[in-house]
Amino acid sequence: MGLFAMYLIFAMIGVLAYASIMKVFFFPSNWTVEMAQFIMVGYFALGGAFTLKEGDHVRMDLLYSGFSIRTKARTDLLTSFVLIAFLVVLQIGGISSLIYSIQYGEKSFSAWAPYMWPVKVVLNVGILLTLLQAVAIFFKDWAILKGEPIE
Repeated sequence: MGLFAMYLIFAMIGVLAYASIMKVFFFPSNWTVEMAQFIMVGYFALGGAFTLKEGDHVRMDLLYSGFSIRTKARTDLLTSFVLIAFLVVLQIGGISSLIYSIQYGEKSFSAWAPYMWPVKVVLNVGILLTLLQAVAIFFKDWAILKGEPIE
Protein backbone atom coordinates (compact mmCIF):
# COMPACT_ATOMS: atom_id res chain seq x y z
CA MET A 1 0.00 0.00 0.00
CA GLY A 2 2.90 2.31 0.78
CA LEU A 3 4.41 1.80 -2.65
CA PHE A 4 1.04 2.56 -4.23
CA ALA A 5 0.76 5.71 -2.12
CA MET A 6 4.22 6.77 -3.21
CA TYR A 7 3.00 7.11 -6.80
CA LEU A 8 -0.05 9.18 -5.84
CA ILE A 9 2.20 12.24 -5.94
CA PHE A 10 2.31 11.87 -9.72
CA ALA A 11 -1.49 11.79 -9.90
CA MET A 12 -1.59 14.95 -7.83
CA ILE A 13 0.96 16.63 -10.10
CA GLY A 14 -1.15 15.63 -13.10
CA VAL A 15 -4.31 17.10 -11.60
CA LEU A 16 -2.53 20.35 -10.70
CA ALA A 17 -0.90 20.58 -14.15
CA TYR A 18 -4.32 20.12 -15.74
CA ALA A 19 -5.69 22.86 -13.46
CA SER A 20 -2.89 25.22 -14.48
CA ILE A 21 -3.36 24.62 -18.18
CA MET A 22 -7.12 25.00 -17.94
CA LYS A 23 -6.79 28.22 -15.94
CA VAL A 24 -4.33 29.85 -18.34
CA PHE A 25 -5.73 28.76 -21.72
CA PHE A 26 -9.36 27.78 -21.15
CA PHE A 27 -11.85 27.96 -18.30
CA PRO A 28 -10.75 26.99 -14.78
CA SER A 29 -12.13 23.76 -13.38
CA ASN A 30 -13.86 23.85 -10.03
CA TRP A 31 -12.82 20.32 -9.01
CA THR A 32 -9.05 20.26 -9.47
CA VAL A 33 -7.79 21.86 -6.25
CA GLU A 34 -10.09 19.79 -4.07
CA MET A 35 -9.19 16.60 -5.95
CA ALA A 36 -5.50 17.39 -5.42
CA GLN A 37 -6.22 17.78 -1.71
CA PHE A 38 -8.01 14.42 -1.62
CA ILE A 39 -5.08 12.75 -3.39
CA MET A 40 -2.73 14.35 -0.86
CA VAL A 41 -4.81 12.84 1.98
CA GLY A 42 -4.36 9.41 0.38
CA TYR A 43 -0.65 10.02 -0.14
CA PHE A 44 -0.15 11.07 3.47
CA ALA A 45 -2.46 8.55 5.17
CA LEU A 46 -1.54 5.47 3.15
CA GLY A 47 2.18 6.25 3.27
CA GLY A 48 2.34 6.46 7.08
CA ALA A 49 2.67 2.74 7.75
CA PHE A 50 5.30 2.32 5.04
CA THR A 51 7.30 5.21 6.49
CA LEU A 52 7.22 3.59 9.94
CA LYS A 53 8.17 0.19 8.51
CA GLU A 54 11.17 1.61 6.67
CA GLY A 55 12.25 3.79 9.63
CA ASP A 56 12.13 6.90 7.46
CA HIS A 57 10.12 9.02 9.87
CA VAL A 58 11.62 12.09 11.50
CA ARG A 59 13.59 11.37 14.66
CA MET A 60 15.75 13.57 16.85
CA ASP A 61 19.04 11.71 16.39
CA LEU A 62 21.11 14.21 18.34
CA LEU A 63 20.54 12.26 21.57
CA TYR A 64 19.10 9.02 20.22
CA SER A 65 22.17 8.04 18.20
CA GLY A 66 24.30 7.92 21.35
CA PHE A 67 21.96 5.55 23.21
CA SER A 68 22.69 1.86 23.69
CA ILE A 69 20.47 -0.67 21.92
CA ARG A 70 18.48 -1.32 25.10
CA THR A 71 18.01 2.40 25.81
CA LYS A 72 16.89 2.91 22.21
CA ALA A 73 14.40 0.06 22.70
CA ARG A 74 13.08 1.65 25.93
CA THR A 75 12.74 5.02 24.24
CA ASP A 76 11.03 3.46 21.23
CA LEU A 77 8.67 1.53 23.51
CA LEU A 78 7.58 4.73 25.18
CA THR A 79 7.09 6.62 21.92
CA SER A 80 5.37 3.61 20.33
CA PHE A 81 2.93 3.46 23.23
CA VAL A 82 2.11 7.17 22.82
CA LEU A 83 1.77 6.73 19.04
CA ILE A 84 -0.55 3.73 19.47
CA ALA A 85 -2.72 5.63 21.94
CA PHE A 86 -2.91 8.59 19.55
CA LEU A 87 -3.75 6.37 16.57
CA VAL A 88 -6.48 4.53 18.52
CA VAL A 89 -8.14 7.84 19.40
CA LEU A 90 -7.72 9.03 15.80
CA GLN A 91 -9.22 5.77 14.48
CA ILE A 92 -12.24 6.03 16.79
CA GLY A 93 -12.86 9.59 15.62
CA GLY A 94 -12.28 8.60 12.00
CA ILE A 95 -14.77 5.74 12.15
CA SER A 96 -17.33 8.00 13.81
CA SER A 97 -16.82 10.62 11.10
CA LEU A 98 -17.08 7.98 8.37
CA ILE A 99 -20.34 6.60 9.76
CA TYR A 100 -21.76 10.12 9.95
CA SER A 101 -20.63 10.83 6.40
CA ILE A 102 -22.33 7.70 5.04
CA GLN A 103 -25.52 8.10 7.09
CA TYR A 104 -26.16 11.70 6.10
CA GLY A 105 -24.63 11.74 2.63
CA GLU A 106 -22.10 14.39 3.66
CA LYS A 107 -20.79 16.51 0.82
CA SER A 108 -18.01 19.07 0.65
CA PHE A 109 -19.05 22.71 0.90
CA SER A 110 -17.31 23.60 -2.36
CA ALA A 111 -18.85 24.31 -5.77
CA TRP A 112 -17.91 20.78 -6.85
CA ALA A 113 -19.56 19.26 -3.74
CA PRO A 114 -18.21 15.68 -3.86
CA TYR A 115 -19.28 13.07 -1.33
CA MET A 116 -16.87 12.93 1.58
CA TRP A 117 -17.09 9.23 2.47
CA PRO A 118 -14.53 7.99 -0.12
CA VAL A 119 -11.75 10.17 1.25
CA LYS A 120 -12.76 9.23 4.80
CA VAL A 121 -12.51 5.53 3.91
CA VAL A 122 -8.98 6.09 2.58
CA LEU A 123 -8.08 8.04 5.70
CA ASN A 124 -9.39 5.29 8.00
CA VAL A 125 -7.55 2.57 6.06
CA GLY A 126 -4.34 4.59 6.35
CA ILE A 127 -4.82 5.10 10.09
CA LEU A 128 -5.51 1.38 10.57
CA LEU A 129 -2.40 0.34 8.62
CA THR A 130 -0.26 2.81 10.55
CA LEU A 131 -1.71 1.52 13.82
CA LEU A 132 -0.90 -2.09 12.87
CA GLN A 133 2.66 -1.10 11.95
CA ALA A 134 3.06 0.79 15.24
CA VAL A 135 1.93 -2.31 17.15
CA ALA A 136 4.45 -4.42 15.21
CA ILE A 137 7.22 -1.97 16.07
CA PHE A 138 6.14 -2.00 19.72
CA PHE A 139 6.52 -5.79 19.91
CA LYS A 140 9.86 -5.70 18.09
CA ASP A 141 11.18 -3.21 20.63
CA TRP A 142 9.73 -5.28 23.46
CA ALA A 143 11.60 -8.34 22.14
CA ILE A 144 14.86 -6.35 21.89
CA LEU A 145 14.42 -5.22 25.49
CA LYS A 146 13.90 -8.85 26.57
CA GLY A 147 17.05 -9.86 24.65
CA GLU A 148 15.23 -11.84 21.94
CA PRO A 149 15.26 -9.61 18.83
CA ILE A 150 12.72 -10.35 16.09
CA GLU A 151 13.92 -9.99 12.51
